[in-house]
Amino acid sequence: MTLAPAHVRYIKLGRGGQWETISLERGELHFGYSKVPHELALSCDRDQIRRYLIRQGRDPRSASEDAREVVDFYGLGENCLWITFAREHLWWAFARSGVVWLGASDDHGARYREAIRGWQRTDIDGAALRMATLSTKLTQLASYRRTICAVGCEDYLLRRINGIVEPLQAESIRALETLVDVTAESIRTLQWRDFETLVDIIFARSGWFRASAIGGNQKLFDMVLEQPTLRETCAVQVKATAGQRQLDEFVELADATEVFDRLFFVCHTARGRLEPPTDRPGVHIWTGEELAATSVRLGLAEWIVEKIS
Repeated sequence: MTLAPAHVRYIKLGRGGQWETISLERGELHFGYSKVPHELALSCDRDQIRRYLIRQGRDPRSASEDAREVVDFYGLGENCLWITFAREHLWWAFARSGVVWLGASDDHGARYREAIRGWQRTDIDGAALRMATLSTKLTQLASYRRTICAVGCEDYLLRRINGIVEPLQAESIRALETLVDVTAESIRTLQWRDFETLVDIIFARSGWFRASAIGGNQKLFDMVLEQPTLRETCAVQVKATAGQRQLDEFVELADATEVFDRLFFVCHTARGRLEPPTDRPGVHIWTGEELAATSVRLGLAEWIVEKIS
């Protein structure tokens, strides 16, 4: 069901996220402001709450903002969409109207509302709402210094939660898919030495350094590489066309040396489906579309075009 809330609010679950765990695990929205009595908050009288806070020593501007947040927490109904950021994800929930008073504590909010069906961190289709994939126009709310606020980019937020792809994004995805398909076809036409060079550039741009010559008359493998940060060594086998037998032979030969942390088997045209050994982690297979997609991500499409021109 597509979400169409009447209101949308961001809520910070405690200072520094101190109530994130209890809120997410229990399916609750915890809120502080313990100096505002529960009975007064229930009235949702913003002006009365403001005057009360000023009498308690709060400056007028801060008292107005405090009163606004208290009235939002108590007064917004079950058709309000609440969002927060935690554990590198966007979380969202609808909350039951009743507010439960707990009193001041560092372990929980002074009051809470129960989240209907708990907190969610995926869109309605089940795709994770990771912060790294969201626009900063939304994720910048994570640095909001108060507790509750409206969401300026509400339309964008609802499209993401509802799993709606924007027309321009859909067009960009189609263009990228076409580029990957054409790149895969282009790679299959490369001369052998150019293909080996392409693979070498891919590893170099990924932070691997050759500890051997490339291709040619290498006795065992086409490349031996080192990753200085991870302190790993890998062997690379490059084939234009290969099947499962060639992959199995490469793995057996490489493991017999007892030297390599990882193995990479690269071919632009696979004969059938290639499967790594189930009992041997660290075996990577690059073929066809995956090899092309990696080339595109690393900015090598133009280099490939020049080699086939």
